[in-house]
Amino acid sequence: MNNSNKMNENITDNKITKNKDLLKPANFEEAIDSAGFGLFNCILILITILCSTANIFSSTAISYILPIAECDLKLTLLNKGALNAVTYAGMITSAIVWGYLADTQGRKKILVIGCLADAISSACCSLSQNFQMLIVFKFIEGFAANGPCAVLFTYLTEFHNAKNRPRLSMILGLIQSFASLILPMLAWLILPQDWDFITQSSFKVHTWQIFLFICGLPSLLSGIIFLVLPESPKFLMSQGRNTEALNVFQQIYAVNRRQSKDLYPIRQLIEEVPSRDSIHIPSAIFTVEGKSSKLNKSRKTTSFKQSLHDGWLQMRPMFHKPLLSRSLHVYLMLFALLLGLNSIRLWLPQLFASISKYEALHTDASDSTDLCTIVEFSVNKTQDVQSYTSDCSAYKNISMDMYLNNIIVAVIGLLGYFCAMFIIRVLGPKRLANYSLFVAALFGIGLYWSTDSLATLIISALFVNISSIATASLNGLILTLFPTTLRTSVASLSMMFGRLGSLSGNLLFPIFMEYGCLPPFLMVSSMTIFASILSCLLPKETDLLFL
Repeated sequence: MNNSNKMNENITDNKITKNKDLLKPANFEEAIDSAGFGLFNCILILITILCSTANIFSSTAISYILPIAECDLKLTLLNKGALNAVTYAGMITSAIVWGYLADTQGRKKILVIGCLADAISSACCSLSQNFQMLIVFKFIEGFAANGPCAVLFTYLTEFHNAKNRPRLSMILGLIQSFASLILPMLAWLILPQDWDFITQSSFKVHTWQIFLFICGLPSLLSGIIFLVLPESPKFLMSQGRNTEALNVFQQIYAVNRRQSKDLYPIRQLIEEVPSRDSIHIPSAIFTVEGKSSKLNKSRKTTSFKQSLHDGWLQMRPMFHKPLLSRSLHVYLMLFALLLGLNSIRLWLPQLFASISKYEALHTDASDSTDLCTIVEFSVNKTQDVQSYTSDCSAYKNISMDMYLNNIIVAVIGLLGYFCAMFIIRVLGPKRLANYSLFVAALFGIGLYWSTDSLATLIISALFVNISSIATASLNGLILTLFPTTLRTSVASLSMMFGRLGSLSGNLLFPIFMEYGCLPPFLMVSSMTIFASILSCLLPKETDLLFL
């Protein structure tokens, strides 16, 4: 009898303990762990593929039309550099705005608005009739596209627990590499077609304009899909909207576990800030005739002012120690890294097109096909705008090798990211980035000694993809250096400085090309080495303040 009584007491105690655990307020990590990983996360990653594709198309599609549209738009080498760079100029000008809005208004809202605005501006780009129109609309597209670019990774990580979060940077890199594979395949499918025509109102439509229009469709689809997705639960908790956050956790649980959301084991979340859910405004206040609209207007004004005040309070720690020095360190590192990476990445289609044209004109086996000869050929070919004739058909006969080479670069990137997903578990994101950047710098300067088209393809593919893996690894690490309420702002500002590097690199690259073969590749490798040194100086993962 005594033994049975003790057993009953133990069972009762266990039940009481479990009930207490259920009633105990849970933090974000406990809540997302209880929601599990499953179908919801897989659906979210699939949608991320579409949005990442839209982001890649926004920044990269222009580089594929430059060899095709150079005659239609009368482009010089510097014009081509400006078109590659102007998207990043638009992104730079909107970085702080999007970051602030995402941290105060929500991730989902920015993803929806940004994607739809990107789709509209992409459609405007496809209607451009000259260089001036195209560069203006590409600037606007960059302004719009920066919102989803900055928010997407933060949104994705805030639906995953600490165990799965480190892998997301590599998964997103894999997705972006997949999108980079789709783009040259789409270009291969569309750009060689003869779809040019003139409307009755003398409006010219070229194949490259149709290509730009199609490249805007992923943004449109992404904006529509994000309308039905929930807001980030981490953001909701940081805003004191715990009831809404709990409802999101329940939805994730229901989809992942195929059970009713009422079975979600957590009933209460910790209060990260004073909860808005607890604020009660008596409805009788709004029944006084004639004063309702004034009171609503007053509340809206107060809310807007309060939002600005709250936003400044959130961002103020970024301008004081220890976050000030840490953020400047991160910004300078990404500036150098993306200056090198995107200078080569966005000029690859032009370089491959020049290689194809040079090899078609110089069929003698004794003719040199080293990269310096190709660079000299490309510079001489685009120096004189008057050389373009009224019949531009000859300029559109680009060898299929240009598309095939870009596809090979993308395939190597896919394989690289797949391997990096396993390597990052062994080395960690910091060491992976350090080693990758050092190796990438060697390949960057190695392009100068490229002796033929095959060597150029191999070296450029390895440089671009190893640098991309390092960037993805650092993006995941950088977010852990800052508190939740600043992460989107930091991500947005980091991207702003990275894109400032991309802008600078794409403007300087054609200028340096005119001075010779060595300067552009020396610029790329030196910036990559500098980024490698800065990444080595980042805090160790055990020293991070905010996890």
